[in-house]
Amino acid sequence: MESELKDFTSKNQNLEPVNVPHDESDEKDEQPLLKSDSNVTSPATIATESLQELEKKFAAYVRKDVYGTMGRGELPWTEKFKLGFGLIILLPIRLILAFTILVLYYFICRLCTLFSVPNRGDEQEDYAHLVGWRRNVIVACGRFLSRAILFTLGFYWIRESSRKEELATESESKEQSEEPERPGAIISNHISYLDILYHMSSSFPSFVAKRSVAKLPLVGLISKCLGCVYVQRESKSAEFKGVSGVVTERVLEAHRNKHAPLMMLFPEGTTTNGEFLLPFKTGAFIAGTPVLPVILRYPYQRFSPAWDTISGVRHVILLLCQFVNHIEVIRLPVYYPSEQEKEDPKLYANNVRKLLACEGNLILSDIGLAEKRVYHTALNGMDSLEFGSSLLPICSKKHGFAITGV
Repeated sequence: MESELKDFTSKNQNLEPVNVPHDESDEKDEQPLLKSDSNVTSPATIATESLQELEKKFAAYVRKDVYGTMGRGELPWTEKFKLGFGLIILLPIRLILAFTILVLYYFICRLCTLFSVPNRGDEQEDYAHLVGWRRNVIVACGRFLSRAILFTLGFYWIRESSRKEELATESESKEQSEEPERPGAIISNHISYLDILYHMSSSFPSFVAKRSVAKLPLVGLISKCLGCVYVQRESKSAEFKGVSGVVTERVLEAHRNKHAPLMMLFPEGTTTNGEFLLPFKTGAFIAGTPVLPVILRYPYQRFSPAWDTISGVRHVILLLCQFVNHIEVIRLPVYYPSEQEKEDPKLYANNVRKLLACEGNLILSDIGLAEKRVYHTALNGMDSLEFGSSLLPICSKKHGFAITGV
């Protein structure tokens, strides 16, 4: 029996179909798992077709730069040369400079908060209440050093423009004779973590951040000096509603008190590729105070600074390797809500969203964070599928069988 098995194996190295008598009941079980068939579509073709379908469905998160989906596309030799030069020269220099600026600002914040007790309540902690020279130093140094980091990252020029007051609402025109109200929040589209650095350099507002940010080295203390409101994104409990209440209180405080920091809110709740505008959450509009709309753009030729389907580490590396980066900012007039908008935050949010889309030539999209996670999962799954298909020939050779026609 053993000699016959060896003889059979030597004659059938490629696992070609062999007519072996068997019962009809076992026919389904005897179907070969891998067989040659000219009509079978290869995994690479399936992945390409699936990717095209995904890009149509999740267009707001699709990367269109040279580096492609997830920053893993095939690069021309010229781009490889530029990337290599950036990795050797630009990356280490920019990393050292940016880290040095970060550490410097951390020590400034540490000095200014020395012997000061932070505000505590509802699992929040911040130093936004500081006044006098401490607050002035924190704000002035924060704005200057944020711009310095952007310069280090290659954002040498920031093109800013403002729309005329003719865009103001009817309710604002009725109050022209009165002193204009102070906005309670800045509303902006969200494209990248770089948005935060720009707004810090421009107006140094408070942000809504993940609770884990407060515990990060260096950045944790800086976020507290900014007066960030910390939230657990996945939470949908009463705790989450409590955070929403804190945001509303901070927006109202900024509206009433000119010394209080403005709230910087990204109503989309996540980042896009910069060409679309997602549905707005109503948290920024519940207070019914005026808001300051701002539109951000990141023009590019090679690498897009948008943080969409690319990992954080890969994004930072490719960004630092790009010689020059660009930001364009459009500041709209303060938006004063009507009485109807004050009573209906959803209407208020939708109207501001339409204004941003119109003035920024952005496409309105109806997908959100949940769809983004689905898209990321699908891309990672396809990447694993392509990796697995590339291993099949290796595995087949290792285990002594050949695969053809797959």
